[in-house]
Amino acid sequence: MGTYILMTKMIPEISADLKRREAIGKQWKKKVAKLCPDVKWQAHYALLGPYDFMDIYEAANEETAAKVSLITRANGALKAESWPAIPWNRFVEITKEIGI
Repeated sequence: MGTYILMTKMIPEISADLKRREAIGKQWKKKVAKLCPDVKWQAHYALLGPYDFMDIYEAANEETAAKVSLITRANGALKAESWPAIPWNRFVEITKEIGI
């Protein structure tokens, strides 16, 4: 399982309506659970910056991560990006493996 960071920016109409945003979030979570049952959620954060939300999750592969992003876009996100994340200790090991 790989770790991914989902960065989400909602469309303005949803961002301005907190009650609607909550309902859409619950619908989104159910849809992801149904279509990507192996996804394991690690954390969910609301942000005060260029993105509205950040989720940290584990998925089997990039295709599953792409599904999470696509489901997010289909449920009111203007932008949804899933970034692969490498644990720090493994990153250090990789740098040693390539001699830098």
